[in-house]
Amino acid sequence: MMNVMTEVKKQRNFAYPSARGYGAAALLLTLLPFLLQNQLYYLDTLILALLWASAAGAWNLAGGYGGLLSLGHAAFFGIGAYTSSLLFVKLNVSPWLGMVAGAVLAGLMGWFIGMITLRMKGPFFGLATIAISEVLMITAVNWTELTQGSQGVNIPYKPGFVNMAFDSKIPYYFIALAICLVPYLLARWLKESKFGYELMAVRDNEAAAQALGIHTVRVKVVIIAVSSSITAMAGAFYAQYVTVIEPYHEFSFSVSIQMVLMAMIGGLGTASGPIFGSLVVTGLDTFLRDVFQGAQGGIQAMMYGSLLVLVVLFVPEGLIPWFTRRFRSGKGEK
Repeated sequence: MMNVMTEVKKQRNFAYPSARGYGAAALLLTLLPFLLQNQLYYLDTLILALLWASAAGAWNLAGGYGGLLSLGHAAFFGIGAYTSSLLFVKLNVSPWLGMVAGAVLAGLMGWFIGMITLRMKGPFFGLATIAISEVLMITAVNWTELTQGSQGVNIPYKPGFVNMAFDSKIPYYFIALAICLVPYLLARWLKESKFGYELMAVRDNEAAAQALGIHTVRVKVVIIAVSSSITAMAGAFYAQYVTVIEPYHEFSFSVSIQMVLMAMIGGLGTASGPIFGSLVVTGLDTFLRDVFQGAQGGIQAMMYGSLLVLVVLFVPEGLIPWFTRRFRSGKGEK
């Protein structure tokens, strides 16, 4: 516990920018979509980057701060996408309410998986998330009366705020930004809160945390439920933005790995790491899709594998901690 608190204090000055820095960031984020409104290619890439930063940030809450290695987080992403889409298509329920329903359902699923597996030692939680993701994929493919099977669900375009459908991409940008801020602000809160100290203590040494009186299972179950819910929110927004979903993507292992990779590139257990990692991966992915059209699946897999190897070999702590260390060493030399 003391090690966690000491590390937090060491990072506080760099991690918390001044009010002026916050103001500049807020101004830039507000103006950016208007500056790019005639550059739809770049605005679309930015929206997707924020979307995936939301999912990666949600994964990071459990994986980075809690040490819970989920390799099937696509299960929760898919739950959010399918819940909101089916409620909208079948029952004409607003996607906003569908997003809430998907988040609740995914949170309950995460809580259920956690209660069953997190009492056991070993990689049972990670394996369980993979299994659940595969089961949901198979269910979505075969339950054709509800999900349209492998053809996927086409979401009708009905412009209006209630239907989360807009003629301009700018509203989508601000929705994506709002969702992205949820895991970011929660991550900042974890660095300062009693619950966050307990969570990181469990991550670093579960036996020692238990000896200190921390209810380790409760702490882990809470964070995985929260992580699952936010991931589902990202999935619900994704469905409304792209207007078509299909099980082989939404529940795929590549989606799960994409979240993990983004968090690792930026830095596990950092608030801004998943955002930075998402900008890198999404930007590179978009570029490669344009260059190598028709070979997207193979190129994407090669890119993910190459990035993972490079990160593990050269910056295993992630880019944000690496930049932080360089920044401090640079200040120390002056």
